[in-house]
Amino acid sequence: MRILSPMRIVLIALLAALLSGCGYNEIQQKDEAVKAGWSEVLNQYKRRADLIPNLVQTVKGYAAHEQQVLTQVTEARAKVSQINVKADDAASLAQFQKAQGDLSQALSRLMVVTENYPNLKADQQFIGLQTQLEGTENRITVARGRYIQLVQDYNTYIRSFPQVVIAKIFGYAVKPNFAVENEAQIQNAPSVDFGNSQPPAQQAPAPQPAN
Repeated sequence: MRILSPMRIVLIALLAALLSGCGYNEIQQKDEAVKAGWSEVLNQYKRRADLIPNLVQTVKGYAAHEQQVLTQVTEARAKVSQINVKADDAASLAQFQKAQGDLSQALSRLMVVTENYPNLKADQQFIGLQTQLEGTENRITVARGRYIQLVQDYNTYIRSFPQVVIAKIFGYAVKPNFAVENEAQIQNAPSVDFGNSQPPAQQAPAPQPAN
């Protein structure tokens, strides 16, 4: 067993104190918090993906001719499952977010279709699946929101002095984050389109009484 010299022990202690004082431990803690937050995001998205096959089959039992909508949901789910997302890669995260957004839109169209089938809406299995889906969507929103906050906190911390020096030495870089969905639509004022609606006919002037 190798015995460290007193001088080396002192140097190690000083180095540990220096790293701790410059935020090294806090960087580790915040990095682990981001990883845990990301795991929860993936967990909730997977929960949603697992519900979809049963949901599609239940709807198909009452609305088999709504094949286009059912196919869109199935294909959107397949695209999501094919993505090997890397949260630290901005392009990969953007691709993942787009695929999940496309799936959300497909599910929204499916829910609109179900409004036309009272028997489907009264089916107990459908009611249960719909309730689980709604709860999962809420959990996704919460998990995403928490993850966004954790990444913002981490990025702000490692870009501040003196942590920025330690972060560069040990290779800790700024992490990409979720973008605002429909950012272009949010930034632009909504357009109002009345289609081919005709302007209301002008009311004929009231006849003047004869003199």
